[in-house]
Amino acid sequence: MARLGIDLGGTKTEGIVLDDQGRELARRRVATPRGDYDATLATIVQLVATLEHQAGTGGGASIGVGIPGALSPATGLVKNANSTWLIGRPFDRDLAAALGRPVRVANDANCLAVSEATDGAGAGAAVVFAIVLGTGCGGGIVAHHRGLTGANAIAGEWGHSPLPWPADDERPGPPCYCGRRGCLETWVSGTGLAADHARVTGQTLDAATIAAGAAAGDPAARATLARHHRRLARGLAVVVNLLDPDVIVVGGGLSRLDSLYRELPGLLGEWCFSDTLTTPIRPARHGDSSGVRGAAWLWPPGETATPAPGAS
Repeated sequence: MARLGIDLGGTKTEGIVLDDQGRELARRRVATPRGDYDATLATIVQLVATLEHQAGTGGGASIGVGIPGALSPATGLVKNANSTWLIGRPFDRDLAAALGRPVRVANDANCLAVSEATDGAGAGAAVVFAIVLGTGCGGGIVAHHRGLTGANAIAGEWGHSPLPWPADDERPGPPCYCGRRGCLETWVSGTGLAADHARVTGQTLDAATIAAGAAAGDPAARATLARHHRRLARGLAVVVNLLDPDVIVVGGGLSRLDSLYRELPGLLGEWCFSDTLTTPIRPARHGDSSGVRGAAWLWPPGETATPAPGAS
């Protein structure tokens, strides 16, 4: 059975169709109609139709969707979405009704974890922790080939935990959009890295420019990356102490920083409660397409989607 995945982002919506072996049959990316819920549903329906036509699936593909938020177990409505027009909506039910078949919806970071655990940098590992380091900071967990959502649908949301073992000059920390201060996201995301550089140097540069400066030997940029590495190591050490994953996979824009994979393994040992540390830290094999692949894999091999009740 073909598997169709949708990655619903704040500015773009990407879709992909995979066969049972994970081979790509079709792919397309369109603009997200920001702020318009009904138009968002219509865009996804049209994208599904286009992809199925390109892939020749005959309308029988399973549908998985990654969203920048989660479905509340209490209400069934979207919560914690930075695409705020989704909040409070029964997104999975509305989309299933529009498509005439069931859909599976998961957090986009969880989709990254599923993708990389299935046929990416975490393939074959029993427990995978995947992180997204981009505009924000998300995380997802896969254990024994199953993505973990949690009782409150917040499993893996390490970005909204406080920075561990803060120094005096790191308290109380920058304000976070969630209403608290000092969340890990405000320090280790690409946005957080750029903000830290600006506070220390007075220079307003994006993360890519800072990384390029560090590679060219700029002392201020190198110092910013060194602070980022140590903060990220502290954040990941808490994950290792609690979950002890077999592998940590890094996605998002900052996953392209080669220095992460050189520096983090040694730094983690300073904070982890273990005499040795063998946890590998790897970049996502599928890059910025990993989330949409993970959405497709929300229907594992052997499971078949059946029409929604009342669908023709």
